[in-house]
Amino acid sequence: MIIMRELDDPRLTGLPSITRVKVSEDLATADVFVTVMGTEGKQTAALNALKHSAGMMRSRLAEMMELRQVPYLKFRLDEELKKEREVLDLLRKIQEENEAKGKSEEPSGEDEAKGTVQEEKDEG
Repeated sequence: MIIMRELDDPRLTGLPSITRVKVSEDLATADVFVTVMGTEGKQTAALNALKHSAGMMRSRLAEMMELRQVPYLKFRLDEELKKEREVLDLLRKIQEENEAKGKSEEPSGEDEAKGTVQEEKDEG
């Protein structure tokens, strides 16, 4: 909510989505993984804006939550989603190639008829 309501940074053109947060055992740091829609340049700009605002967000979290220690926020682009998307794209491409290959290998009705006639001649 802090990102949506309180950050007024022109570098945040696409709405960043927090995909996961990994907090250290001692609660000293929190790795905040985000995705940002847009080009690589827009993603980098948004990440820099979030990193720049990390101190303010930590202060707001301290006000909102009753924790003895609020972790330092480290923003990172979530590369796992990008990798998942690439794998899915590759699988889709393989499926399309297999479907196209299957269609090109199917014999036409004329070819099947010739094969059947040839088999009958060989047997007789």
